[in-house]
Amino acid sequence: MRYVVFEGLPAVGKSETLALLARFYSERVRVLPELVKEVVTREKIDLFSERKRLTEVLLAEIPRRKEEVEALLAKGQLCLEESHLGVHLAYAHALNDRSFIDAYHTVKDALPAPDLYLRLEIPIDLSLARQRARGTAAFDIDLSTLERMLAHLQGWHITQGSRITTIDADRSPSIFLTEVERLLGLSYTAGSANLADTFDLLFLLGRPASGKSEFIDFMEKCPLERRAEHYHIAPFSIIDDFPILWDKFEEDDLWERLGRGRLYSKRADENYAVVDQGIWPFLTGMIDQQVARIIVRPDALSQRSLFVEFSRGGESGYQNALNGFSKKVLSRTAILYVDVSVEESWRRNLIRYDENKRDGILTHSVPREEMKMTYGNDGWPKIASSPQGTLNVKGIEIPYVTMGNEPESTDPDVLGSRYKAALDRLHSLWSAPRN
Repeated sequence: MRYVVFEGLPAVGKSETLALLARFYSERVRVLPELVKEVVTREKIDLFSERKRLTEVLLAEIPRRKEEVEALLAKGQLCLEESHLGVHLAYAHALNDRSFIDAYHTVKDALPAPDLYLRLEIPIDLSLARQRARGTAAFDIDLSTLERMLAHLQGWHITQGSRITTIDADRSPSIFLTEVERLLGLSYTAGSANLADTFDLLFLLGRPASGKSEFIDFMEKCPLERRAEHYHIAPFSIIDDFPILWDKFEEDDLWERLGRGRLYSKRADENYAVVDQGIWPFLTGMIDQQVARIIVRPDALSQRSLFVEFSRGGESGYQNALNGFSKKVLSRTAILYVDVSVEESWRRNLIRYDENKRDGILTHSVPREEMKMTYGNDGWPKIASSPQGTLNVKGIEIPYVTMGNEPESTDPDVLGSRYKAALDRLHSLWSAPRN
């Protein structure tokens, strides 16, 4: 992610959270304060009685904010912004502020769309108590206004189709901040951690339920210094094409309810099976676009790693997928293929399934029909006949290691040894001179 907007009730802790992130991740993170509050404070505008004047000044400031966001994105920094125009529109409706409601259509697309809206959530009663405690009456919002604002904001997000994640902010600060860091892909780097020789792009490939997501979970829980030294992995972010595919399944559900027919999938075993094989190159293209946006600058992954996780089936599935990536992505890639048999893949697939979390990375399931049709024939051995080596894709030599992941284990010592042996070999190939 490159651009995330924080929202939440007054006194939820947005400013304080962003200030901490800016302090501890000063090399990577840049914070933009709430534009409305910035304008109100600088121009000494009464937030409630001078709504028309506030709208006029705010409209004049939006182009400057756009330039600030675009400049940070161009530098490859993580841009975190407090609040957004959708929140101000919701307050305008709650306060019957026609000046901004009428003007909104002229600026609704003026700012870049964020990768994520991150909502910090606390009970309204707690927001009211914290507002009283902080002693800033000029910015205090009463209960009825907050309730109306939240209703309008929910409608705005639905209309926008926003990607929004909610975090419970009414709990231990350490637990809360840890979850914020995880969602943003931030991991504090101590001065003693050597991140100079870690992987840039690591493709995690393998059949469904082969252990790719469990590998990521292991690395997330591994202390940074140990992870860098033993596994050659820096603070990392993750791109997985399953959420994109799941969105297509849910779009099909909607088309079906509208009587238009499904486009990409059919229902199978209380789940979904792909019927349009064009979805696979589409997913590859979507991943490639996401990665390309992250590595737009040569030093974008300096002292950072990026995991790209996906599965492909069929005799030429992986060959076609790799050919779908751009050279600028492939040139920075190493591949770890997590190898299990189709029988083991199916066994683990059944075990991990949670019907109430069908869209979860660690809890989704591939139906039997899809497993047999798509993943029964795995083309990886055809293009990678040796346990390790390089693959020539578009004239680029991409290092790979095939890591056996049977028998299954949850023992950290067993997994640590397995992962270290594979990643040491892969890192040697990745570090060697190549085209």
